[in-house]
Amino acid sequence: MIPPKRNRTEVREYDRHLYHERHLIECFIGKIKHYRRVFSRFEKLSKNYLGFLSFVSALIWLRSQCQQNLVKPL
Repeated sequence: MIPPKRNRTEVREYDRHLYHERHLIECFIGKIKHYRRVFSRFEKLSKNYLGFLSFVSALIWLRSQCQQNLVKPL
């Protein structure tokens, strides 16, 4: 799924669409890790942890919408 180096003698095929999707997921996980409560796993119950992940995901999405000027910040 990762593209080969340019100086590789044997050219390997890869799916550009899958690589792009993988990159988006890795960037999103990196953004989630900025929230201390998530990466420290303060919530011990899985339902509470999933709820906080959903909350953080919504915050990240709202921030991205504000940066694109689609929604005015409060």
